[in-house]
Order: sequence, then structure tokens, then C-alpha cells
Amino acid sequence: MVTLQTAESALKNVYLGVVANQLNVKANPLLAKIKQSTKDVWGKEVRKLAPFGINGGIGAGSETDALPSSSANSYVQFVADLKNLYGKIELSDKAIRASANNIGAFVNLLSDEMEGLVKASSFNLGRMLYGDGSGLLATVKSHASKVITCDKVNNMIEGMLIDVYNTSSTKVNTNPLKIVYVDRVNNTVTYESSETLTISENFTLYVQGSKGYEISGLGKIFSSDDTIYGVSRTAHPWLKAYTSSSETEISDILIQEAIDFLDMNVDSQINFIACSSQVRRAYQEYLGAYRRNIEVMTLDGGYKTISHNGIPVVADRFVDNDTMYLLNTNDFTLHQLCDWKWLEGEDGRILKQNQGYPTYSATLVKYAELICDKPCGQAKISKIKSTVTNPFQTTVNVTNSDGETA
Repeated sequence: MVTLQTAESALKNVYLGVVANQLNVKANPLLAKIKQSTKDVWGKEVRKLAPFGINGGIGAGSETDALPSSSANSYVQFVADLKNLYGKIELSDKAIRASANNIGAFVNLLSDEMEGLVKASSFNLGRMLYGDGSGLLATVKSHASKVITCDKVNNMIEGMLIDVYNTSSTKVNTNPLKIVYVDRVNNTVTYESSETLTISENFTLYVQGSKGYEISGLGKIFSSDDTIYGVSRTAHPWLKAYTSSSETEISDILIQEAIDFLDMNVDSQINFIACSSQVRRAYQEYLGAYRRNIEVMTLDGGYKTISHNGIPVVADRFVDNDTMYLLNTNDFTLHQLCDWKWLEGEDGRILKQNQGYPTYSATLVKYAELICDKPCGQAKISKIKSTVTNPFQTTVNVTNSDGETA
């Protein structure tokens, strides 16, 4: 006999471990490369000492000179709030009762819900990794008849619930808008809403209730904000990451230049490259133009990708079209209060009836923040052209029977 207690037991003892593994390892190739730790978590914050430079107590001298002066290691303290990450499933009382005498139907019911939860959570976790913590999805270019034209749509997907903010950072909708269609060719999203909204150019879109509450991804490292993890980049210029924004074609030299700069100047060894699919195609075109074999490697989580001198080059939908990131993932840690857990009530129950409705919901939660110990050890190359010049392409002049050149 299937009951609520049976469902709770399955969610706790069967599905939780599987879901946690899928979200930690298989949600995104970059996330799979980042270590996760409960270290340096103090209450609701991450407080972490980040060293920079070297110990200054070294020197040389004669056998009768004074010994070198001591100089301790240099540190700054990173401070960041843990972010609250949620995933929610819902089961109707009718569905539970209908499967009460059919364990197979009950398993299918739970499996479908958990699969949907993993898919939604994986999408949003991957998106946050490349965001700046603000939760910004896109900026509005125009709006007509519940169709919004945006600057980009790679951060959005059908079924997502979003909020709209005006240029004064005031939310204009009362209830979240549901995205029903994303036109990835024309950069438009079609939404459902019972409200009549005035949405204008330069308004911004965010996941429902998430504005300012997401983890600090790569966007934070490469943002123009002066402060990162509570530390001023003006006061500590070594925090500034390597950037290149001159319009250019992709090449091994372009990539190696950034890798060499980080290696020689900040002792950072790049082990992961992320780019858009557009940039990856351009890189494949470049390799083909120079008649080079394209090396394929398998990453943790089963991801297959091409490589640059043994460094994986991964295409991710959340990277802007003209952009490539070169990262030392050893510098990143996802600090967490605990791994994924079910939100429990005082009675220990995780399935709770939704007030006034014949449905039950359970919420998966994780309190975490992403910290990069060495922001200066990461690189971003932007304005990469989507095509490359083929050095082997030549113009062939063909003369016809009349002696004219075609």
C-alpha cells in the first residue's frame, strides 16, 4: 500500500542521493570540475582568507651581514553570503491515491517528478555559473502582444517563471510571467500572464524572486564592479582578471597568449576552457583550415569535448556568442552549509499539503556560494569572430574560349 509515508521514505532514502549526484556531477561540465566543501562556512556566510604574493622574508648577503627581515604572507579576507538554492516538486492527492495499489505506477510518478526537478535545477545551476549573481536573464529590446524581444535568450527556457523590472529596478509584474516559447533565432520569448503589462526597452528579466540572490559566477569575476567578495579591486589590483576584447579571429596563438600570460605572471595553470558553440565551431573551422586533427576527450560526468593541447574546450549554452573563458578550476570552491537536502518541517515531514489545495509539495534546498581564490588567474576573451580566414583558400583564374578571365 502506497501512502504519504512511503513517498517520503522514497524521496529521502532512494532519490535524494541520486539527485544530489546528478546535480553535483552531471548538471554542468564546469560544475563537475569545481570542488565542493563545507570549510570556511561561518553561520550564514563564507569567510575565507585568500593569499596573494609571496613571503617576503628572503634575501642574500655576506656571512657577516644581518639576516633578511621577516615578512609574513599577505592575505585578504573574502566574505560572501551563502545563497539559497531551491528546487520544488508537487504531487496531487489524486495521483497518490490512484497509484496506492500499484507500486509501478507510484515509482513512475515519483521518477517523472524527480526527472523534471533535475532538469530544471541543472539548467539554472549551469546558468548561474556564468552569471554575476544578479540573476539577470536578458535585457528587453522591444515588446508587443506578450512577445518580448531580448538582447539574448540563451538563459531562458520554456516553463520558466520570470519577473520584469523597469529601469528604476522596480518590479512591474504582480505575478510571475510564464515563458511558453523561446524563439532562439529571433531572440524573442512569448509569455503567459493574466496581467496587462507595459514593458519597454532596457527593462530587465529575472527568474521569479531571484534578483540579487544567485551565486556569484564567472560574470562576477569579470564584471566592472569595484568590489568582489567584499574586497575592493581598486585597493587590490591583483584581483582583476585577464580580459581581451579586441575583435579577432580564434587561433591557437590567441588562446596560448592568454594561457602564457596567466602562467608567467600569476602562476595560474589553465585546465578548462569554456566557450559558446559559435566560438567552438570557429575553432573547429580553424583547426580544419590548418589541416589539424581535432582531439576529443571525455570529462567527468561523461561529457565529450574537443581540446587545446590537452585542455578541454567545452561549449556551453550560457556563454555569450563571441566569448571564451580560460579557467583554472582548482581556484574555485563551491562552499556549502551542506549538500542537497529536503526541507523538513518541525515534525520531520518533507511532503506538506499546499494550503487550500489537494496537492503536496517537497522542496530540495542547498545553501552555497561560489568563491574563486584567485580571480586574476582567470581569463576572458570576447569579440571572437564566428568564422576564420582559410589560409589555404586561393583564387583560381579560369580563361574561357574567348580569352576572357572568369
